[in-house]
Amino acid sequence: MVENSIHETPDGSHPDKPATAFTPLLTTHDWNEEWKELQKARRAADDASHWDKRAATFGSKDAPNPYVERFLDLAGIRPGESVLDMGCGTGALSVPLGAAGHPVVAADFSQGMLGVLEDELAERGIVSVTPKLMSWEDDWAAHGVLHGSADVAVASRSIATADLKDSLMRLTDAARRRVCITLPTGGSPRTDERVLTALGLQNQLGRDYLYAFAILAEEGLKPEVSYIESARPDTFDTPEEAYETFSRMVDDAVGSLVTTAERDAALARLRPWLADNLVENPRAGLPGRKGEPEKRLALREPRKVTWAFIAWDK
Repeated sequence: MVENSIHETPDGSHPDKPATAFTPLLTTHDWNEEWKELQKARRAADDASHWDKRAATFGSKDAPNPYVERFLDLAGIRPGESVLDMGCGTGALSVPLGAAGHPVVAADFSQGMLGVLEDELAERGIVSVTPKLMSWEDDWAAHGVLHGSADVAVASRSIATADLKDSLMRLTDAARRRVCITLPTGGSPRTDERVLTALGLQNQLGRDYLYAFAILAEEGLKPEVSYIESARPDTFDTPEEAYETFSRMVDDAVGSLVTTAERDAALARLRPWLADNLVENPRAGLPGRKGEPEKRLALREPRKVTWAFIAWDK
């Protein structure tokens, strides 16, 4: 009699049976490479000239605001600590940090944004903030941002780079104690997740913060996550203006991730959705979030963007 080459134990198991190959996704997937491919499929990245043009519509005169207050509360920046504010824009964080006496390097690739910041710093007499024209891709050392050059590095709503890991590691290298960033939990902050879901495009929500969390964990860091809700009250003069605005939002969200037929089918659902959700705006004519008069129509429920606040200590 020929014996079976696989022996059973008393409980019926086969301890010497060859194991089936298993590849765990979380430890073998290259999250940064997927991020790079996702960025290619999205709309083209904005360049500095785009933000130079938009700078006139921004300002930090209303800071602190609920988003800023929550960010700074979660950041836990200690009295007197120095800060690198990367992608600072017009200074929503840099201005209150400077007003509190923190030495701040406020870096952005848009001279238009920095110009608005410089005007406000001069108006308020804040001298501890140093504006710096510098992009994510520049040689930071050549701009004086060296290893451990700030106690805390922050990047508020400013990471939309082609190489997420490189951006996260640059911030980590620049900080001596702590890094704090925010990323959207769904699609671009320029879009309304409710609209994407109603139009059948919910699978195109980016979940950018999950990529950051996975990359940081792979690097042996211990990211902590909290959430900040930011209201975006969109108003319009006419239903057609609303349709054009949300059509652009759809294009921003999906880029080349869907076919032309899928995009057209989604936009065909947009007008009925707007008919159900546009209402007369009771605040029409009153100053809005950016100081300009609100328009005649608004969404029944204001759009909300949920930001993931991710921080890690060195």
